[in-house]
Amino acid sequence: MNKQQLAAKIWESANKMRSKIEANEYKDYILGLIFYKFLSDKEVAFLKNNDWLDEDFVELVEEDIETVEQCKKNIGYFISYKNLFSTWVGMKKEFDASNVTDALSAFDRMIDESYKRVFDKIFNTLQTGIAKLGDTNNARTKAISGLINLIKDIPMDEKQGYDVLGFIYEYLISNFAANAGKKAGEFYTPHEVSVLISEIVAQHLKDRESIAIYDPTSGSGSLLINIGKSASKYMQKDKIEYYAQELKDGTDNLTRMNLVMRGISPSNIFTRNADTLEDDWPIDVNSYPPVLRVDAVVSNPPYSQTWLPDDKELDPRYSEYGIAPKSKADYAFLLHDLYHVNSDGIMCIVLPHGVLFRGGSEETIRKNLIEKNNIDTIIGLPPNIFYGTGIPTIIMVLKQNRTNKDILIIDASKGFEKEGKNNKLRASDIKKIVDVIVERKTIPKFSRVVGRNEIRKNDYNLNIPRYVDSSEDEESYDIYASMMGEIPNSEIDMLSKYWDAFPSLKGQLFSDNGTPYSIIKVDNIRNVVFENRDVMQFIEEYTDLFDSLESFLEERLIDNMENVEPVGEEDIIGKDIFKRLENISLVDCYEAYQRLDDCWVDIAIDFDIIKSEGKNAIRMTEPNYVIKKGEEVQDGWKGKILPYELVQENLLYEDLRLIGEKERQIDDFERLYQELIEQLSDDDKESGLLNDSRDSFENKAVNVRLKELKKVTTEEEQRLKCILEKYVELHKDESALISEVKVLKSELLVKTKETIENLSDEQMNELVKLKWIIPLLKQLNDLPYQALTDFIKRVQMMSDKYAVSLTGIEQDIVEAEDNLVKMLDGLCGNEFDMKGIAQFEALLGGKQNG
Repeated sequence: MNKQQLAAKIWESANKMRSKIEANEYKDYILGLIFYKFLSDKEVAFLKNNDWLDEDFVELVEEDIETVEQCKKNIGYFISYKNLFSTWVGMKKEFDASNVTDALSAFDRMIDESYKRVFDKIFNTLQTGIAKLGDTNNARTKAISGLINLIKDIPMDEKQGYDVLGFIYEYLISNFAANAGKKAGEFYTPHEVSVLISEIVAQHLKDRESIAIYDPTSGSGSLLINIGKSASKYMQKDKIEYYAQELKDGTDNLTRMNLVMRGISPSNIFTRNADTLEDDWPIDVNSYPPVLRVDAVVSNPPYSQTWLPDDKELDPRYSEYGIAPKSKADYAFLLHDLYHVNSDGIMCIVLPHGVLFRGGSEETIRKNLIEKNNIDTIIGLPPNIFYGTGIPTIIMVLKQNRTNKDILIIDASKGFEKEGKNNKLRASDIKKIVDVIVERKTIPKFSRVVGRNEIRKNDYNLNIPRYVDSSEDEESYDIYASMMGEIPNSEIDMLSKYWDAFPSLKGQLFSDNGTPYSIIKVDNIRNVVFENRDVMQFIEEYTDLFDSLESFLEERLIDNMENVEPVGEEDIIGKDIFKRLENISLVDCYEAYQRLDDCWVDIAIDFDIIKSEGKNAIRMTEPNYVIKKGEEVQDGWKGKILPYELVQENLLYEDLRLIGEKERQIDDFERLYQELIEQLSDDDKESGLLNDSRDSFENKAVNVRLKELKKVTTEEEQRLKCILEKYVELHKDESALISEVKVLKSELLVKTKETIENLSDEQMNELVKLKWIIPLLKQLNDLPYQALTDFIKRVQMMSDKYAVSLTGIEQDIVEAEDNLVKMLDGLCGNEFDMKGIAQFEALLGGKQNG
């Protein structure tokens, strides 16, 4: 299984196993056990690298002082053989819940003094929560044993770069958050928001050799981890220091676990369990007052939380800006973050929209931040993007020293995709926001650089709609055009980017009569567009630009596949695509990037496997597991990287063709059966020979009836006997064909497995090209056609909008009335009937009454 499949399997099982336990609590048990497995496996790997053999581990005991000290000095802790995770797995029915509680107690005793700040009491939440897993020891043992068996296959080795482990851990946290309601905000920032903040920070810090980053409301630590991941594209991973502060004990443990499991050296991890606002973090004893100063501060604090602002006027965090109101600590967190940023650093904070416009002391703070030139960028996020709250949110980017005297305001509220009940930023949305920040671009309806004087005129109100109007233009109707059925040139001119790209097309589509209005002069807009010489040239130029992309991708992904770093490689390919699209105004480069990212999700999974197991993983197969009657059982094999269908379609197409041909023959039997049914009399159809819906024969009933018809006495019986015998013959042939196809498919599966395992290098490279590169090229090559299709829709809508004129409708009404009057003239009746008809004609504007 790849990491996505494994993560999904673990989550599905864990969610069922938790029963009535709250998701917010249950996460601590499973995540705690995953972390213990990580530490246990890490010790085993360390000892094996120091010449320990499997059979030696039974001698791994606390009495072996030399080994204990060796482990504590190098990895920070010691775990004896009886407490290893692998030992628990091997115990099977002998396992007991007390094995876990005893091991966790022993772990606290076996931490090296220099690692205490990272590992001390890290399993407290797990240890105290085990009691909630069952009312009896047997129930607790069963619950813990189930969790152990669930997570035992998660790989923990460094060879995978902790990617698989990290992905699974993040996947579980996000799913528990989605099920934790309002408590989700205590420990989780949605991954996409975290990535957006990380990319903003990484862009600012990318030229530095080393950095320190700090999250004062760290939750699960995902913000810090993602910043480290983004920053490591530009610097060495061990040059990043991580500082985290968290109020809740359990969540603080989550932060430390998550950081350690991502392969971050404990010497680079500094965490603190304390109230951020009430108990600030002094670190730098060489400065006065002693203050922690870092290159980046990021946070997603609790929104509009109450706090105690008493006696804070002299607190250096707030003294220059003001004190946040007691009922809303949003600006208290912001000023805390800003205070800890270096003079050339950056901070990003997630806040509710209210901080942009609320009055009172918050207005004072906002004014001071603006006048001191600290606010760099404001990003309005889509609604419903955070778990457990529908509060509209923003990201505010601030710096201590800026050369710009303006503020970049971005309304990114419209760019998202729906995922369940929540909205989610797409990769293209994140890239667009980051690009706009880096280039400080103004884009209509999306972003605008706003000068300080304009903000002053608005009384320091930073509400986004005051500066960026992202609302959709209302549909307008031209009165003259509506009356006459012509199209306003002003609306045609709204498609100016297309007329600029295709100079000859406008004249082919519209007839200009010298007035401010035109008439569409073609019936089939699509044909005219795609046959236009400028359009054909546009498609040809686009094709030429992307002609060399295939060889570029082969060189990057196939020739160098064992050295590909998925995250960095996607950026490189993305930049190449953007460069090719520089002069193609009609194709949205961010739509192209999204298509790259959509394809890259699967490509990156394959590179994770290749990175771990080498290029030969492409030739590997693995058991294919399915769920049958609630149990996971093996159902054949599948390619570790190459789908069976891909291999069959390209290397075993003759076998596939033969099976397809026989399956079509099987499909033909249905037609033949229906022909036989049509030959039955109505009485025969009702006699039980057919099923309830009268569309297929009942085999048992047919056989019984044939026995009865051994001696036929009438012509009708002879006819029925022939029909039923024909059915039996057909059914026999069909059954034989079905059996043959079943054998052929079984043989093909065996053949496919053998083919994958014996691929030549050339075949292997061609197949991964078909899996990775060709689908991406198809997606990118579709973009100009998508742009043209959108254009055709707009022209068609414009044509339909004014196709029926009010003048034409009036004329149709008059003609209809005249025709009706003529029909009435032909009617006859008594005196009163005729008077009624005459009055009706008068109402229609026909004959006058009298």
